Amino acid sequence: MSDGTIRSHVKVGQEVEIVQKHHQRTGELKRILTNSPNHPHGIKVQLTTGEVGRVRHILED
Repeated sequence: MSDGTIRSHVKVGQEVEIVQKHHQRTGELKRILTNSPNHPHGIKVQLTTGEVGRVRHILED
């Protein structure tokens, strides 16, 4: 399990765990929203469910 603070480690289609406000969700990654190569709070993504949050862990490489 990798952390989600480095953009190059986050790929569309991966199973990731995100933090969305005060909730923690898991789902398939649809879109990467952060443009910078890394972010200390996690790369911002959109899941296939439409939820947007920051990646905490990458569950599959």
